[in-house]
Amino acid sequence: MARDIDGAIGEGWGGSEQLKGSHVNVLIARRGGTTAAALMTAFATPSPGHTPILVCVGEHETKYEPIWPPLIMMNKATAVTDQHQTLTWGAAQLGLGQGVLDAVAEGIVEATDEYIVFVAVWVNPNASDETAIRKANREAMLKALRMAVNGRDPAAAQALVERRETVTSPFYSGE
Repeated sequence: MARDIDGAIGEGWGGSEQLKGSHVNVLIARRGGTTAAALMTAFATPSPGHTPILVCVGEHETKYEPIWPPLIMMNKATAVTDQHQTLTWGAAQLGLGQGVLDAVAEGIVEATDEYIVFVAVWVNPNASDETAIRKANREAMLKALRMAVNGRDPAAAQALVERRETVTSPFYSGE
């Protein structure tokens, strides 16, 4: 890695539509550093429907192993129903893990103990297609790690500044 990525942040969207997509926010922290300590405190304080986990892959009860570099996952949407919990901690967890493994394969991050990757993931509570959710999380995770490690594309950042008077939010209905 060309630069120190402690505290590097990134975000990514994967999937083609809201019910089959996923949004992630990623933060990378140096193990033993202040960024990791702050995040571990936040992630170690779960609330009902929000459970931080160390992302693992493999067959249940036979060979279950953690993704490396360590990936700590927290869900952004409250997981209340059985279906949403299965999609979040099943399909999304697998896709996020695959996205990190893709980043390791591309040389974006290394599979070492030096850094911990933290991810907050949004899966639509009304989603139902677990394969689409897995694929969307894989795509979103890789995009977010690329942004965190490589930084924001300067042209995209400047284009956003230039559009600042016309930007919108799906959660804002005012003028």
